[in-house]
Amino acid sequence: MLDQRAICSDTPMGATVVQGGATFRVWAPLAKAVYLNGVFAGAAFDQQTDDRLLSKDPSGYWSGFQVGAREGDRYRFWVDGLGSSGYKRDPYAKELDPVGFPNAFSVIRDDGSYPWHDAGFRTPDFADMIIYQAHVGTFAVKKPGVASNLLDVACKVPYLAALGVNVLQPLPIDEQENHPSMGYGGVDLFSPDFPYVAGAEDLQAYWQAINAMLVAKGFAPLPIESLTPAPNQVKVLVDLCHIHGIAVAFDVVYNHAGGFDFQGALDDNCLYYFDRAKNSGNNNDSLYFTDKDRGTGGLAFALWKRDVVGYLLDNARYYVDNFHADGFRYDEISTLLSTNQGGGWAFCRSLTSGLRQRQPRLLQNAEFWPGEFPDIPGSALPIIEPASSGGAGFDVVQHDDLRNEIRGAVQAAATGWPNTVPMGAIAAALYPPGFDHAWRAVTCIENHDLVMAGRQQRIAALADPSDHRSWYARSRSRVANGLLLTAPGIPQIFMGQECLEDKQWDTAPLGPNLVWWQGLEGADRAMADHLRFMTDLIALRRTYPALRGDRVNPFHGSDADRILAAHRWLEGSGQDVVVVASMSNWTWYNYELGFPIQGAWREAFNSDVYDHWPNPQVAGNGGWVHASGPPRHGFTASAQITIPANSVLVFVRG
Repeated sequence: MLDQRAICSDTPMGATVVQGGATFRVWAPLAKAVYLNGVFAGAAFDQQTDDRLLSKDPSGYWSGFQVGAREGDRYRFWVDGLGSSGYKRDPYAKELDPVGFPNAFSVIRDDGSYPWHDAGFRTPDFADMIIYQAHVGTFAVKKPGVASNLLDVACKVPYLAALGVNVLQPLPIDEQENHPSMGYGGVDLFSPDFPYVAGAEDLQAYWQAINAMLVAKGFAPLPIESLTPAPNQVKVLVDLCHIHGIAVAFDVVYNHAGGFDFQGALDDNCLYYFDRAKNSGNNNDSLYFTDKDRGTGGLAFALWKRDVVGYLLDNARYYVDNFHADGFRYDEISTLLSTNQGGGWAFCRSLTSGLRQRQPRLLQNAEFWPGEFPDIPGSALPIIEPASSGGAGFDVVQHDDLRNEIRGAVQAAATGWPNTVPMGAIAAALYPPGFDHAWRAVTCIENHDLVMAGRQQRIAALADPSDHRSWYARSRSRVANGLLLTAPGIPQIFMGQECLEDKQWDTAPLGPNLVWWQGLEGADRAMADHLRFMTDLIALRRTYPALRGDRVNPFHGSDADRILAAHRWLEGSGQDVVVVASMSNWTWYNYELGFPIQGAWREAFNSDVYDHWPNPQVAGNGGWVHASGPPRHGFTASAQITIPANSVLVFVRG
């Protein structure tokens, strides 16, 4: 039997480097035997003999100590079960060797091998957050046909910082069965997806670029060896985000896991039937899973089992402790609850409350669509109520009311005059109903699900289906984004949205649907103008606290005129803001609007100036309006203003 030195009840799961070697621990309660194979300190062990056998405890955990094992060594488990025998990857593997996948070795990695630089970083307040959602494999492709990786994304961090977003939300980064992938069919939850890991042959160029960013921020450069481990490449991305003022919220999938490729072939090395018990035909016997598949790409986790819950909680803690995660987007919590009922609620409470104790400022964002399943309460409120009060304990939820109304209005405007545009519906959706704070809702007008190839159009294409770069497409896109970024809630931007990307996206790193970065480099002026517009609009939101607060009064909405006006304010501060949006195809002159307070109001933002920046024919108010007219729209004052065609104006008190 394998050495039992350093093994105790607190021995961590997976492989852990300790003095003199490494410990190994794995859960396989119905296995007859579990053997450790691998290459340790240059010596190969691939036999199933007594000296390779791990020791089993009464709870079904097998463990042992390998003398001389070290960082970078490769290993795997041979499981002898009641139903079959063969290799299994470590469910806690921090890195996988891609050679031979799925029959792959796990790699021993030391969690403390990366020198962090982010001690001074503080996660933004929820109300101040602006989220940028990106798919690692296609966001920053440099070589045609080769997926972009974590270090490619890291090299884009200064771009994101200049844009002004302060939360990066990558789609799931854990190991997937299929490539390319959106990321929602994960099967090795602790290991970065190996197409996202830069190989040793490419590290020199990344190392130089990363060190240039560190030095520019006043930090010492990294040794190149710090970039070799796959987990460290995740850490580099997070570290660079943090020193540029950007939090990182990881997208994780705890409602199901994969285990089958596109052809439906079983990955015999994965979590599925990990202890190789007899396959009864009932997936409730498959150790980690249930027999529930709600069309999410895999089987639901068996959350009635304490050890399965422990595995998922360990995964979340690993992201917080080792990757310095600032938040999570939890995929399809509605599915998780529907497939696990009471067990799902208990899991959510354990997850959210445990992580909150670990990292009080952690953003916990639940994708929760109560309308999907009739057996879940119709209100989102139990999801965001504290665990101590019987709720699930999440902070925020994805919210689609504003998204649907803005997209509907853009589509209606594209049908032409004299059709009305439902500006009143947008007004009614500005504040998410039933929430104590607007920041409980994460809002968007594009996301990975919505504008995936074969689904809905991106805003520029929706705005003018016949010409995605026409004035109609450009100006209506500015209005849609202007409404999103001046509304209550946490706004979320999907990659390319900030630069007028008009193509639906897909996961292939070769093809026509990648973000067209060359457009920003001079090939498409409309993209550069839109990026400037978005950068200034985000800066405006961060400058004026009222735009990030809860208070909103949509005091005027005319579907016929295609005009919406809303008052944003902070109680008792005097920092009032008036937002005016138009989806009219012509400019309104002397349009009478109420203003909350008499006197001078500065025109702090006018989207019309960004068309062919600076627009030589800009329409506007010369920088100021004076609210000296009679009471109107429930206010004591009013003004006659110019509203450019398809525009967003923002007025602040002079």
